[in-house]
Amino acid sequence: MTEEQPLVLDPAGSDHHAEHRALYARGAATPVDVLGVTAWSVSDPDLLKQLLTRAAVSKDARAHWPAFAATVPTWPLALWVAVESMFTAYGSDHRRLRRLIAPAFSARRIAALNPVVESLVTGILDELEALPPGEVVDLRERLAYPLPIAVIGRMMGLSAARSSGLRTVVDRVFATTLSAEEATANTASLYRLFDELIAAKRAAPGDDMTSLLIATRDEEGDGGSLTDAELRDTLVLMVSAGYETTVNVIDHAVTSLLTGPAQLAHVDAGRCGWEDVVEEALRHESAIKHLPMRFALQDIPLPDGRTIRAGEAILASYAAANRHPDWHGADADLFDATRTTKDHLAFGHGVHFCLGAPLARLEVATALRQLFARFPEARLAVPAEELRPLPTLISNGHISLPVRLRPVSASQA
Repeated sequence: MTEEQPLVLDPAGSDHHAEHRALYARGAATPVDVLGVTAWSVSDPDLLKQLLTRAAVSKDARAHWPAFAATVPTWPLALWVAVESMFTAYGSDHRRLRRLIAPAFSARRIAALNPVVESLVTGILDELEALPPGEVVDLRERLAYPLPIAVIGRMMGLSAARSSGLRTVVDRVFATTLSAEEATANTASLYRLFDELIAAKRAAPGDDMTSLLIATRDEEGDGGSLTDAELRDTLVLMVSAGYETTVNVIDHAVTSLLTGPAQLAHVDAGRCGWEDVVEEALRHESAIKHLPMRFALQDIPLPDGRTIRAGEAILASYAAANRHPDWHGADADLFDATRTTKDHLAFGHGVHFCLGAPLARLEVATALRQLFARFPEARLAVPAEELRPLPTLISNGHISLPVRLRPVSASQA
């Protein structure tokens, strides 16, 4: 690693926009401290896309990170590099695992979920419409959370009770203010819940992805296609990635529209559509700020003459890359659904591009369209600067999103 002093990333994520500016000032890539682990944060979009598509960069920490064995026992983010799923797989292992999951996210299956998502959003908004005018609602808790949890629950065959139990431990996977002991305890709770799910589905299979993956594992015997660890960690990946990121996109999209009402006017006038709003929300406030971790298989020269050495860790700083002025100009920090180019890396890039991207886009667009059709007078209930970020350097959302959906009429005041 270079002699340059690493920039310490804020575990509480208190001001990620200021952190973006600090990363830009240090070049296309720079050493950062991630809860005690030094890595190269890459915030330049061109360089990041190059690294994400190079065979010389791996996500398999066990095979390609010399510091793995010494780091994992005490690092609070150990789960992010220790899971055995397509999230951390490399080469043929990644292709094998991705093939098993890809059918669940086919275009046909996503299209079949369209009426399901419409119905779920309608039901959620029906409950909100029954509230008295003027009442403040936490839309993160009452809309952004329940929709993706219900969708992924349906896909995975999760009961409402089991989904609720998993939510708490999955949320803590994204927290970066936990001690190593707290993170280890949370991982144990997480695995216990998934072991219970696997046992329940083995005893009573259903028409769901969990049962399908279990059948794939069991029919192959001896883990020929899917090991026990891969089965459990694949379920962890699908449930956690299946809702946490979508929650954040809905959260930030609603916030951006309520703080920039001109954007709704653009939609109403036909100058842009809800799909444009979704893409700009993904670009403007990426659901994941920094994603641990990738590893160099060989020395990688950087444009400024420095070198990422073989075995060193690489942190994909997606949120910073999406707002980089070299990509989206001087107004990159502005939310503008009418901007011509809304390209982003919110779903990753290359072979690890998120399989669930079409489903997430569907959920967010449906939620926004229905929300603002039903509640055109919705307003933030607090000044935007009072919204508090989630205490994490990974996930990008708010602790709560208080909104007044309907004003109190003069006759009711």
